[in-house]
Amino acid sequence: MSEYRRWFVPGGTFFFTIVTFERRCILTTDTARACLRESIVEAQARRPFRMVAIVLLPDHWHTVWALPPGDDEYSRRIAAVKAGFTRRYLDRGGLEGIAGSSRARRGERGVWQRRFWEHTCRDEDDVKRCVDYVHWNPRKHKLVRNVADWRHSSFHRFVSMGEYGVDWGGVDPCPDWDQPE
Repeated sequence: MSEYRRWFVPGGTFFFTIVTFERRCILTTDTARACLRESIVEAQARRPFRMVAIVLLPDHWHTVWALPPGDDEYSRRIAAVKAGFTRRYLDRGGLEGIAGSSRARRGERGVWQRRFWEHTCRDEDDVKRCVDYVHWNPRKHKLVRNVADWRHSSFHRFVSMGEYGVDWGGVDPCPDWDQPE
């Protein structure tokens, strides 16, 4: 068993990678996008957080969240999003992978990997690196030639806020950071 320990910082900003079960390519479908959006809104209503950035790829998503002061319960939020998505997605005809006996004993469905990857942002430079990584990710995976061509991302919001030019992403902004995959 891994010795990984999560770092809980009240009011912190965190980068997450959440992956589908068996890396199934479902997240960029219209149904999955709607289910995820609704599940995030529902989770935010119960336990507020600010979504700084997001990108959906077919088999995983990256996001940066800022939690309210004094609050470090990102695991509950991620669990709520995953549970809400699973319920909605299966209710709307989405298919799940074949769950083994271990998942069956725990009542888990074959929609998400059990765990998620988390990185606690140390400072504003680290937040920027994480946001850049989020937006660069479709290009990294060779899904588009230009970052601006990927629709399932907060990139265009950042362009409208003046954070990026529409032609941003000609080179990898985070060439030494591959851990989140």
